[in-house]
Amino acid sequence: METLKVGILGCGAISPAYFNGLKPYAWVEVAACADLDKERARARAKEFGVPRACSVDELLASPGVDLIINLTIPAAHAEMNRRTLEAGKHPYVEKPFATTPEDGRKVLALAAEKGLRTGSAPDTFLGGGIQTAIKLLRDGAIGRPLHAFAAMACRGHETWHPSPVFYYQPGGGPLWDMGPYYLTALINLLGPVRSVSAEAAIGIPERTVTSQPLAGTKVNVEVPTHYSGTLRFESGALATVVMSFEVAAHHLPRIEIYGEEGTMVVPDPNTFHGPVLIKAKGRSDWEEVALTHCDAVARGTGVADMAKGILAGRPHRASGELGQALVEIMAAFDLSGREGRRVEVPVLAEVPDPLPAGLALGEID
Repeated sequence: METLKVGILGCGAISPAYFNGLKPYAWVEVAACADLDKERARARAKEFGVPRACSVDELLASPGVDLIINLTIPAAHAEMNRRTLEAGKHPYVEKPFATTPEDGRKVLALAAEKGLRTGSAPDTFLGGGIQTAIKLLRDGAIGRPLHAFAAMACRGHETWHPSPVFYYQPGGGPLWDMGPYYLTALINLLGPVRSVSAEAAIGIPERTVTSQPLAGTKVNVEVPTHYSGTLRFESGALATVVMSFEVAAHHLPRIEIYGEEGTMVVPDPNTFHGPVLIKAKGRSDWEEVALTHCDAVARGTGVADMAKGILAGRPHRASGELGQALVEIMAAFDLSGREGRRVEVPVLAEVPDPLPAGLALGEID
């Protein structure tokens, strides 16, 4: 089987999910890993059996690497994507694709100029939960989708994350950190977004880190930590969206879809699992629907699909264009919150094709 060689750039907390998540896919080979801390790269290489640990520059210059998974901090995403493209390699980046629409557009333009692809997390929409929900909607399980509700609310990450400061700097906050999971799911469920109306606020202007090793560190909050807004989709559907780092506890649903013939409860879009629940019009009980797609997949599935797309000459699903659509929407949230007006966004040209039902772990198409 033809394989595509991958390098992982950034060997921090999220990297094990990619090292492990790529293992089921026979056409993807992790050939190298790199980090600003070369000792950390060596440790990850030893831990996961990667043939080569190297510096960032060495990874970019490596002739044996075709695609680089960019796991740097959000502020470095666009720059490292640009450097990857300049090195003649395809970048796949952790979310967000960029921290400004302008930076993301420049990356896409450079990729087109170079004849290379771009990819972007999140890829959780390729898991069994969201893919089952997509299939049910397309099969008419709740009739025509009319509206939706989505909420991610917690108190923030300074109580558990080993390095939480960047969550309160540009590129962070609840929307830019967690919003991509919810927005990706909503786009795949309801189609492209046309406009955003939102409010945004900083309710707690200073945070105190309680996790190790930075316990006691004071963090000045530089970005909104609570958003409430409405998405208008090309289909005419509306979605209410709440993203907050200022909620201690709640009973809000993660995502619900309201159709002409019933309601669907969509599983946590930050996972690959179920359950998916439906309550049809006129029914008194909720029904848990058996998953139609594999829920054993993990982070890296989007990379595997991108690699298969490159090898087979077909489009891939977790694309840079989809990632850029999220950036445009999130920037519109910020602009709408500042200026108190509805903001139009560039409409995503094409929503990714769903995965075929019934695939086993390690299969993409």
